[in-house]
Amino acid sequence: QVQLVESGGGLVQPGGSLRLSCAASGRIFGTNRMGWYRQGPGKQRELVASISTSHSSDYADSVKGRFTISRDNAKNTVYLQMSSLKPEDTGVYYCNYNSFNTGDNIWGQGTQVTVSA
Repeated sequence: QVQLVESGGGLVQPGGSLRLSCAASGRIFGTNRMGWYRQGPGKQRELVASISTSHSSDYADSVKGRFTISRDNAKNTVYLQMSSLKPEDTGVYYCNYNSFNTGDNIWGQGTQVTVSA
């Protein structure tokens, strides 16, 4: 089984920056995709960004140009650098691990990001 530990959430003013980290441990091998989803107040969970083992990434249109996802395969860690944050970026951010080899689809516990003056 894979476990995910997230860190880096918090309160930030509009226009500010935050960096989220998600470290995976356990049964990790082969090709996988890790990503960040978020759920705002009264909204459904949505994909923010994801990245494959080969560093192929994709982003929600709402965060393109402001957020950057990266990963360190040696550390099994994915990062989300968030800049020019807006109040609508507020929500609980969840890390996700998806393995093409094992079929594992694992979620982290979530970390709160609040963008407010």
